[in-house]
Amino acid sequence: MMSVAIVVLTYSRVHLLRQCYEGVLARTSPLTSEIVIWDNASTDGTAPYLDSLADTRVRVVHNSENIGQNAYAEAFKLATATHLIELDDDVIDAPPSWDETLLSAFGKLPEIGFLAADLEDNPHDVAAHVRHHVRPHLYQPGEENGVRLLYGPTGGGCAMTSRELYDLVGGFPQKRGRTFYLEDAAYIKRIEKLGYRAAVLRDLRVTHAGGPYYAPFTPEKEAYWAAVERHEQRRNAVKRLLLALPFARRLNARFRWVQEPLR
Repeated sequence: MMSVAIVVLTYSRVHLLRQCYEGVLARTSPLTSEIVIWDNASTDGTAPYLDSLADTRVRVVHNSENIGQNAYAEAFKLATATHLIELDDDVIDAPPSWDETLLSAFGKLPEIGFLAADLEDNPHDVAAHVRHHVRPHLYQPGEENGVRLLYGPTGGGCAMTSRELYDLVGGFPQKRGRTFYLEDAAYIKRIEKLGYRAAVLRDLRVTHAGGPYYAPFTPEKEAYWAAVERHEQRRNAVKRLLLALPFARRLNARFRWVQEPLR
């Protein structure tokens, strides 16, 4: 019988975690049998809030230190369900039985190993702003076995994989000494080596509340994205130099070797 385990990592933003539980976790179907909430040594009111939850499906881990994204691998070791969902603690709203919607679609997609919910167009959320207004062109609609999908960058804010595939590829990677990195992107690379793909489910949208409007970034997260921005700026500078050459621009327009940088 199919079942679902959800893992949530949290660190010192109980105001969002509370909304995540009430607006997302509490709206799951009976298919969700396990909810593991890993507290990365929060210093606010997270611990007492978690201890107050009466939901018998919830297993709380109060870790003694903040190990960041590395906690996904540790938390999923505690789950036994056939299907696994990683859920950000700043996903604050989802439709009723959203987990069943995700599981039903996943079961119809034998070539998709990582299926994510789409994001509502929340103007205050950084990820939603990029998805809907900065780079919407990166998402191409498609359909497989009656399931409407979007092909493009797939994040792990609310995403499912199977326990079988998860164990086969060695689960989420860990990077000791780092609390923030893109564990979802690394996992997708692992499953792609076995011929599986990632996609976004068009018919399921959740509300993500990420970015400084809702809570300050941790220093580790700020440093990570600053490094990504510097790398992107260097790449774009090289692209502009190449595309300044007339013959290069003509050839690129035909063969699409590189995407022209955003202005």
